[in-house]
Amino acid sequence: MPRYARAERAALADLMLDLGPDAPTLDEGWTTRDLAAHLVVRERRPDAAGGILLPPLRGYGERVRLRTAGRPWPELVGQVRRPPVWSPLSNPLTDELANTMEFFIHHEDVRRARPGWQPRDVPAGLAVRLWRSAALLARTTARRFPADLLVQAPGHGELTVGRGGDRVRLVGSPGELALFLSGRQRVARVQLDGPPTVAERLRTARLGL
Repeated sequence: MPRYARAERAALADLMLDLGPDAPTLDEGWTTRDLAAHLVVRERRPDAAGGILLPPLRGYGERVRLRTAGRPWPELVGQVRRPPVWSPLSNPLTDELANTMEFFIHHEDVRRARPGWQPRDVPAGLAVRLWRSAALLARTTARRFPADLLVQAPGHGELTVGRGGDRVRLVGSPGELALFLSGRQRVARVQLDGPPTVAERLRTARLGL
């Protein structure tokens, strides 16, 4: 069975080593070192990883991330590349589900922060998994958008979310939709149709978990 999460992880680790710890990413204010530390904490420090989603734990989680970021760069990237098998997020039973979109998006966070980037072709199986993740993102992050949002991935499926009213249509490949719906609207290569003011509101909305 293809291991898309493992492949995206390996490609990201290779790119990080190639670019070094101070390369920019799409995550505002973060370098590749910051991103690598985030990924290590997410998988290896469940006591601190809760701060990613839970505001009361955010301060503690950030302190742990900053300490983690101070490790030697090869060691830090090595921990990104080789996750612990005991982690709830990276063990053989959960890795594909928990990490395929996570590492695809963060791989693109590094790729698309560089000049001259171009979208890449992804394997058909990876596109299927990214569409499932994009559809889930649409249902969770755009469900309160003040319009009918029709999300379409040609060849994969479509769904409608939002509170109704004006209609906006968002069309793209599964990977581009995953990037858009995770808050990377400015770099996602998608087609957005609808009333200009509503479409612009979607382009600038705070999306993502």
